Amino acid sequence: MKRCRLMLTVTLCLVAAVVSGQDAKQPKKQAAKKKARPNPAMAKVEDVPGLPRVLLIGDSISIGYTAPVREMLKGVANVHRPLTNCGPTTRGVAGIDEWLGDGKWDVIHFNFGLHDLKYMGPNGQNLVSPDKGKQQVPVDEYEKNLRKIVGRLKQTGAVLIWRNTTPVPPGAQGRVVGHSKQYNEVAAKVMAENGIHIHDMYSFVMPRMDEIMLKANVHFTPDGSRELAKTVVAEIKTALKSK
Repeated sequence: MKRCRLMLTVTLCLVAAVVSGQDAKQPKKQAAKKKARPNPAMAKVEDVPGLPRVLLIGDSISIGYTAPVREMLKGVANVHRPLTNCGPTTRGVAGIDEWLGDGKWDVIHFNFGLHDLKYMGPNGQNLVSPDKGKQQVPVDEYEKNLRKIVGRLKQTGAVLIWRNTTPVPPGAQGRVVGHSKQYNEVAAKVMAENGIHIHDMYSFVMPRMDEIMLKANVHFTPDGSRELAKTVVAEIKTALKSK
């Protein structure tokens, strides 16, 4: 009898442990689901008939201001973006046809730079110390790629807006302070030769870096991204008026 009671007690303990373990795992699964919530910038846009179509092309900086730009231009324009981080100019050259698709664009606001000037390790390691790697896209190759991208964009007949590259703050991993300015100077030459307006976000950000950027990071606070969005909206509205 005692033996039966002992076996029953052990069995009940094992069952309780299994149930407890399952309960313990449940919050983790819920937390994982919460983290996986899709970025609203990557939502597919259903065009409102009769409104102009705007395309935003760029890396994570543009991803940060995409949703607020859409919000601010609601009822004014259909604002799209490629459903990806557009990365360096090498990715732009490879992906531009897919990003443009078959539709007509009224305004295209585009940027490349922060991914081009960042340092990569010999085996593709991301954001290494500059003394241990090389820039993902050297400035001379960056210029060649930009020319290819601009040539393709001009075929769309859209009003083109080049948004120059935002500053690299001190302490940012895998990038060098001052290189944004260097790449922007090359881009400015390409845009001038092609008659493309420049949205000078670099100059807008420089005096506000401590206020709107993350510390030692090329990215922006949520409020900072909204401030960038306001400048993007102003540029797009001006471009739409010119059509």
